[in-house]
Amino acid sequence: MGTKRFILAGAAAVTMLASSAFADDMTGMVTRIDRLNNTISIQQTQKGTVGGSAGGAGALQQYKAKDAAMLDAVHAGDRVSYSATDTDGTGTLTKLQKQ
Repeated sequence: MGTKRFILAGAAAVTMLASSAFADDMTGMVTRIDRLNNTISIQQTQKGTVGGSAGGAGALQQYKAKDAAMLDAVHAGDRVSYSATDTDGTGTLTKLQKQ
């Protein structure tokens, strides 16, 4: 019984760390907005000098907007800063600001 609790506590700690890292401010470029489904696709901008090229393109992520009004201020091609959380495997935008 002790081993089972230890494993569950470890899994909970890893989940909390992963979700808090996902909530950090990120930057990227809007590639697609679907206002009917309240979703946005953002090409994340890499920070630093990963592989020797600063500001390269990162992963393309699709997020559900927490509030539909968030999507009204941006258009495809806009550079944005944003924060997101992972809720049941779905990324949800909590902040979206045009740069």
